[in-house]
Amino acid sequence: MSLSRAPRRTLLAVGVLSAALALSACSGDSNGKSGGGGNTNFVTNTGGIATAPQGKRASTGKLAGETLDGKQLDVADLKGKVVVLNAWGSWCSPCRAEAPHFAKVAKDLKGKGVEFVGLNTRDPNKQPAIAFEEDYGVPYPSLYDPQGKLILFGFPKGTLSLQGIPSTVVLDKEGKIAARSLMALDEEKLRSMIEPLLKEK
Repeated sequence: MSLSRAPRRTLLAVGVLSAALALSACSGDSNGKSGGGGNTNFVTNTGGIATAPQGKRASTGKLAGETLDGKQLDVADLKGKVVVLNAWGSWCSPCRAEAPHFAKVAKDLKGKGVEFVGLNTRDPNKQPAIAFEEDYGVPYPSLYDPQGKLILFGFPKGTLSLQGIPSTVVLDKEGKIAARSLMALDEEKLRSMIEPLLKEK
């Protein structure tokens, strides 16, 4: 009997974890509070954007796979540029609110040493996500991550990781995690995460 209960306990634990993630996701929290605990070497300013100083930044894990348009993309190939990673879902209202700002900044900075990559998550099929990108004129690719595996495993514990939907991480030219926001961003806040990294040597 205990053997039959064990899988149920596992499923229950997974269900509780999924529910907790769902509750924390897509909240549109304007406080932008972020933690991490321990000696993480990052601070969060009053605008809810956490940053790590140059020389104290961590690398991401593997962030690669198939994009919404069926191509292969590996974020590691973008090293040498500032890379904006945005976790989003077509079902998420704060994602819809920030999408025009991301599309505008991505277009403005194209060819200026900045690349944008979306991480589309929890869309069980691609069609709503593709429609979302068309509706908002999103000019950059998104990795298709319906189960959130890239978000879960792509960032080492204790780093400025993507948490909740939407959230954004910006990588410096070395591919290191330099800044993070856990809330929907407008154009001004998004640019404030990118521009200091463009000036770095």
